[in-house]
Amino acid sequence: RWARDIKRDVIVLWLAARDSRVPWYAKLAAGAIAAYALSPIDLIPDFIPILGYLDDLVIVPLGIIAVLRLIPTDVLAELRIQALQQVERPVSRAG
Repeated sequence: RWARDIKRDVIVLWLAARDSRVPWYAKLAAGAIAAYALSPIDLIPDFIPILGYLDDLVIVPLGIIAVLRLIPTDVLAELRIQALQQVERPVSRAG
């Protein structure tokens, strides 16, 4: 469940970065965290024992939580609904 919530919240951040109702500083932070979470490039490479997974397990979730607090609650509720609709969309396995 936690992993699904993180996946949904990354999509929420991506949507928030493009929403006009979100303040500019929250847009900037949301875009940065979403891009980092979706990027294959890590701050700490994964081949470094223990520290390599630190950003995936600690830094990204804490960044998501911090940015979600910057988004107005009514806008956040709407964006979570939109994100759930996008997550539930069928995926083309052949594509």
